Amino acid sequence: MTLVRECMTTNVQTCAPHDTATAAAKMMRDINCGSLPVCEGKKIVGMITDRDIVLKCVAAGKDPDSVHCHECMTKDVVTCSPDTDAHECARMMADHQIRRIPVVENGEIVGICAIGDLATINIHINEAGEALSEISEQQQLH
Repeated sequence: MTLVRECMTTNVQTCAPHDTATAAAKMMRDINCGSLPVCEGKKIVGMITDRDIVLKCVAAGKDPDSVHCHECMTKDVVTCSPDTDAHECARMMADHQIRRIPVVENGEIVGICAIGDLATINIHINEAGEALSEISEQQQLH
């Protein structure tokens, strides 16, 4: 059994609830990713994606320099623990139509597990591919 702790990324860039949407977008650009956990200290309070910023801020005619992350982030965040089985993590991604799951231990963020992290483990390539396929199918329907 492979655990999430064996494949997760531990050096996680986060933003704060009162950071601006512009600041979050610049962080995403700088680290070449499409989402960031929003944290108060080490406690995760949301996730913000490039899509959140575009749809809830830019397309709504709001100024991304004035909108804070807490105004456009997703508040109901699906998380797992470092001891979650990697197979279960892949199923969670597919079930919730997400590509990244913050890893939380004792109420604090300790990592993030992305679909690409699961794909690096040979036994999970099919599950990660299936999760991505299901995510992509759902997004095309919207």
